Amino acid sequence: QVQLVESGGGLVQAGGSLRLSCAASGRTFNSAHMAWLRQAPGKEREFVAAITWNGGSTTYADSVKGRITISRDNAKNTVYLQMNSLKSEDRAVYYCAARWALELSSLESQYNFWGQGTQVTVSS
Repeated sequence: QVQLVESGGGLVQAGGSLRLSCAASGRTFNSAHMAWLRQAPGKEREFVAAITWNGGSTTYADSVKGRITISRDNAKNTVYLQMNSLKSEDRAVYYCAARWALELSSLESQYNFWGQGTQVTVSS
């Protein structure tokens, strides 16, 4: 088992920045691919970004490319999501998720462990 705890959400003006963190404990974090997904009100949860176990490869949803960066610090058992130039459509609950597998994935169903989420609200 692994426990994932997100933090860093909050209220920010459009154009502003936030950095989300996801702290992991339990199962070996530094062998897990990690991802961030989000769910806006009334919408399905959607993929945002993912990073391989060693940070060597990342992938992003088209809607966030150039504005959002995923990174990790295996010494701290933490994965981050740096969000810049935030838009109203970025408003959502953001979840981190973990996957122990050979390949990185952008599919929600491929992730086995989830945090409780952190709310991001963007005011215009």
